[in-house]
This record gives sequence, C-alpha cells and structure tokens, in this order.
Amino acid sequence: MAVEIICKNNDVRKEIPLGTSLEQLKDELGVKTRYQILGALVNNKLRELDYQIFKPKTIRYIDISHPMGKRMYNRSVQFLLYKAMIDLYPNAGLRIEHSVPGGWYCEVDNLGKAVDKEFILEVKKRMKELVEQDLPFIRKQLPTEEAVQIYKAHGLDEKVKLFTTRNEIYTTVYFLEDAPNHFDGYLVPSTSYLKAFELTEYYNGFFIGTPRDGYDKIKFPENPQNSKLFKIFREHVEWLDILQVPYVGELNEAIINKKAGDLIKVAEALHEKKIAKIADKIFQRRNEVKVVFIAGPSSSGKTTFCKRLSVQLQVIGFKPVQISLDNYFVDRAHTPRDEKGEYDFEALEAVDIKFFNEQLLDLMNGKEVELPVFNFYQGIREMSGEKIKSDANTIYIIEGIHGLNPKLTPKIEDKYKYKIFVSALTHIGIDKQNPIPSTDNRLIRRIVRDYKTRGYSALDTLSRWESVLAGEKKNIFPYQENADIMFNSALLFELAVLKAYAEPILREVPETAPEYDQAIRLLKFFSYFKAMPSDEIPPTSILREFLGGSSFLY
Repeated sequence: MAVEIICKNNDVRKEIPLGTSLEQLKDELGVKTRYQILGALVNNKLRELDYQIFKPKTIRYIDISHPMGKRMYNRSVQFLLYKAMIDLYPNAGLRIEHSVPGGWYCEVDNLGKAVDKEFILEVKKRMKELVEQDLPFIRKQLPTEEAVQIYKAHGLDEKVKLFTTRNEIYTTVYFLEDAPNHFDGYLVPSTSYLKAFELTEYYNGFFIGTPRDGYDKIKFPENPQNSKLFKIFREHVEWLDILQVPYVGELNEAIINKKAGDLIKVAEALHEKKIAKIADKIFQRRNEVKVVFIAGPSSSGKTTFCKRLSVQLQVIGFKPVQISLDNYFVDRAHTPRDEKGEYDFEALEAVDIKFFNEQLLDLMNGKEVELPVFNFYQGIREMSGEKIKSDANTIYIIEGIHGLNPKLTPKIEDKYKYKIFVSALTHIGIDKQNPIPSTDNRLIRRIVRDYKTRGYSALDTLSRWESVLAGEKKNIFPYQENADIMFNSALLFELAVLKAYAEPILREVPETAPEYDQAIRLLKFFSYFKAMPSDEIPPTSILREFLGGSSFLY
C-alpha cells in the first residue's frame, strides 16, 4: 500500500510505501538544504528522522539554520556533554546552569578536582571521540514508573521529582549507549551530526558553545568578571538557594504541599528589595543624575519596573517624572523600513533624536516643556497639552528600547544619566541538564498579554516573534553592558501561573499554520508544570503587567 506526501522543500508530490521513514525519504526525494538535515516538520509538527509515515503528510526538512533545527542541535550537544562527563567522571554531577551569549554556563558537582584547562581538554577529547563513533540517540517511550526507576538508579534525583509530579502515564527517555537522560524536545539522529561545539574555562565552571547561525565560528562570552549580565544570573542562583526551588520538580512539590503563597511572598520581596537598592544607588549620585534610562527586550516588564522604581524614588525624596520614548517617534511617513519593506519601529531612526534631546536638555536646564504624544492610529506625533518643569528634586525616568544606546542622547553627558537594563532571565531549570531559555519566558508573557490587552491570537504573536528577536539582537542586546545596573524581572513561580492562561490560547493555533510546531513545543513545555493559582500575586507585581489586575495604570 502507498500513501501520498508533499515535500515543501522542492514542491514534490509523491506516493510512497507505508512505513517509509523520513531518513529514507529525504534521499529518495533528493532534498537539498544549506546545511545537514537534522529533522523535519511533518504537518507543521517537529519529528525526528526515524519517524515513519503511514498517512498523507506535508513534509519540510530542516537544518541548523531553522529555529527548531537549532534547538535539536543544542539539546543533542548537551546530551553529548553529559555522556562524556559520566564516561570520565561517573560520580560527578553536570549542571547546565543558564545561557550566556553563544552557549551555556556549566558547573560540576563532586568532581574531586579543579575545572581547569586539563579538564576542558579531557572532556572535549571524549566528546570528539563520541562524535567519531557515530552513536545513535535512542528514544524510548516508557511507563513513567519505569522511567523514574531508571533516573533513580543513575542518581538523577531532580528528574525523579519532575516525573513523579508530572502525572503522565508515559515518559520519553533518551539513551546514548548506557546513559539515560531526558531532554525537552527531539534530538538529532546520532553523535556524528555534532561536529561543531567548543568548551572553555569560565568562572567556577566552564562554557560550552554551539554555532549561532549555521556552522559558523562559535562566539565566546566575555570575561565573567566584566559581564553585568553574567553577574545578574549568578545573583539569582543565590535567590534560588534562599527559596530552595532550583528545578521544576521542587516547584511542583511546593504547589502540591500548599506552599505556593510562601514562594510568591518571598520572590516578590526579593524583587522589591532589589528595586529599593537600585533607588538607593541613584540617590548616592543625586548631585549629578538627572535622567534614568530604562531599556530591555520585549515583555521584560520594563513598564511596571519603571512604576515600582518611581515609588521607591519617591520614598527617598525624589519627584520622578516618567516619559515614554515611544511618544518621540517620527511621523509614520518618515519611519524607516526594513529589508522586507515594512515599517521598522525598532530602528533608532524611528525616534526623533534631535527633538528628544532638545526637550530633555530644556528640562534639565529648568525650562518648561510641553510633552508630545504619539497618535498610533493616525501615525503622527502631536503635542499633549501637558507641560512640565523641573525643580530641585525632579528626576526623569525614560523608558524605551534604545535607552542604553549612546546615539540616543549624544548631547547629554554620561554623568547625568543612570542606565538600567531590564530582562526576564529565567533562573529555574526543568532539571540539571535542561535550562529554560529566557526568550521562552518572555514569549509566553507576550502571548498572554497580547491576547488579554491587544486582541492578538497566539498565532499573531508567534508569527511576529522571530522578527522581534532579530530587532532585539540588532537594537538592544549590543548595548546591554552599557547599563549601570541590571534587573532580572523573572519570577521563580511565574511559568506555573502563566500555564493556565497560555495553554488555551496556544491550543487555538491551527495545524495549518507554520507556527503550529512552536505552539506544540510550548504546550509540551507546560506539561512539566503544576498550575499555580494567581490570587496571591500582589497588584504591584511585574507579572500583573501580563496577567491583568495591576494597581498601576498603563
């Protein structure tokens, strides 16, 4: 018997024998991609190459240049690292802590020696040996009770807690020879696909990097002593120690044991303490600082942070005035366009820099200024009728994605500025080898907020997300280290709360949409979490910016 498939890579329509695998089919179809094929989207759902076809399907083969292919590659390298580690040091425990630019920061428990150049060379050598052996990644669906026993036997205690609290009958377990592990998504077929990776000493552990675009040169992070971003990640490791909830399994246990309210109170208190400390740092420079710039990527909670910082500044005697950079957009007729011919509102040139600097200098010099407001419906800037003037205690809070770009305020000396970078740097992990990408945290926030406040579907948000990330990469992240201080807006418990809001929205994404695979991926991700009620989240929480119910006006 035969079944019809449509290959989107080359628009071939063909009947094939039932049970043909994607691996067999790619050669028969003569599919060519820029890089080595890693997997395929089958009816817009990611599949591994050993997937067999029994019904009519549309197929698109993907490589490392596709976001889902990149995820497959990264997860597989993480398993390769784990396997090399247990081969060399079976009693040690690998922790893939969090992302750093270009890869991940890792630490090792019970190593019995220093993480030094000798260690790095040894692990890298073993990884390369495993690549040369072309070992298959074996995926098995096992009853959860069996999977839990396997993880328990191999000392993977945080996975035991995760799957004990997940309440699903079957669990996926991957094997690389005799090493079992679980990863949040599919892997490449075998170790021979993983020729590009790099390791180096970093802080108290090491950095492992993979190619960013295709198989180009791997980017190494800057010295951790000079990286404000790395320091803010490490700060939240200390917070996890305070909360004693480093992984999702522990979070689920806390929810089951009715301790969610305690987690919320402590996590929110840590946020408030950090914001108060930032206000104190600004106060220490009160004789110079006139303007506070707050920048950060999409859905980082910048707006609520601005409002909470303003409250703390009032407590210590300032009179904060909040100004949105969006109100200084040029008229839409003058807005620059991107390479696709669409309006590029995230370009610096979308802001009337000359007018913004003139008004800011006038305010700093004690002159009265009438603030503008941008009419987004008509695409023009208008004057609001609101006039403001500084006094001795006035401080201006400027929110906008370009706040850390020195080209925004070329006429204002640095001594008058205090610069803050805000982002949601997820610090809880699924388990020791599955860190949660911060971009996913922000994407989920945005899906919920867009649906509740802007009338956008999950499909609308997902379809724009890659463009948003590209804009951030170009306009925001290159300037993040210009900040005087960083604030991590992620909350330990938030994904468990967002679960109940995001899941029904994600289920509305149709199978016919290319973004369906992302929706399925996020729904699977949420399956790890127990739902946490939102009723104890305070009205001033950053999370209220996305859930609704905030006591702040937006």
